[in-house]
Amino acid sequence: MFFPRLRRHAKWMFVLLALVFGLGFVLFGVGAGGVGVGDVFRGSGGAGVQSVSDARGETEDRPNDAEAWRNLATAYETEGETAEAITALNKAIELDPKDPSALRELAGLHLTRATERQRDAQLAQVRAAFLAPAQGFPSLLAPSGPSVLSDPVTTAVNASVSGRVSEALGEAQTEATLAVDAYQRLVALQPQDPNVQLELAQAAQQVGDATTAIAAYERFLELAPDDPSASVVREQLKQLRQTAAAAGG
Repeated sequence: MFFPRLRRHAKWMFVLLALVFGLGFVLFGVGAGGVGVGDVFRGSGGAGVQSVSDARGETEDRPNDAEAWRNLATAYETEGETAEAITALNKAIELDPKDPSALRELAGLHLTRATERQRDAQLAQVRAAFLAPAQGFPSLLAPSGPSVLSDPVTTAVNASVSGRVSEALGEAQTEATLAVDAYQRLVALQPQDPNVQLELAQAAQQVGDATTAIAAYERFLELAPDDPSASVVREQLKQLRQTAAAAGG
C-alpha cells in the first residue's frame, strides 16, 4: 500500500505526500460544473456564522435536531477546529443519514485533516534539520550518508522525528480513508452525480485504493464523457491500470 511504504522512507515521504495531497485535486478542479472539494475547503468565511458557544447551546436545547449540529460544525470550522467540526457533523449525519451535503462536507473535512497531518510530518522533518547538529556539517558525514562521528543528539532527534512523522502519516492515512468512506456513502445517495464519482476516485487514488479509484473514474466517464476533465481522467485511468497490471504480474 502507498502509505505503509512511505512510512519506511521517512527522509523523503513527506515530499511525495505533499505532491499527492496538493496536486490531486488541482489536476481536476471541479468536474461537471458541481460543487467540488475545493468548495468545501473554502468554508463560509465567517459572515453570519454563530459562535461556537451559541451553536453548542442550540444542540443542548435541540439534541435531536440535525440542523443544530450542522450549525455547530460550521461554527467549529470557522474557528479552524476541524476535529471538533467532524464530531459535530458526524452527529448531524447520524440524525439525518441521507443529507448529501453533510456527507460531502464530512469528506472534505477528513481530507483537510489528512492534509494537516501531512503538513505536520513536513514540519517535523524541517525542524529536525535545524536541531540535529551533524546535518548542518557535511564534513561530519561519510560520502554514503552515515555520520562519521558519534552524534547522540542527532541520533535522538532523528529517532524522535521518525516517530512523530510515522504517527502523523498514520493519522493522515486514517483521515483520507474516512474521506473515501464518506464519498462512498454519498455515491450511494447520488449515483448519477459525476462530481461525486470524480471526488471519490481522487480520494481513493490518494490512499492507494486503485480498485475503487478505477471504478469511480470509469463511472465518471460514463456519466460525463464530454466533461473538460475527461481527458485527464482517461490518462489517470491508463496509469492506474498499468500500475495494477504490473502489481498483479
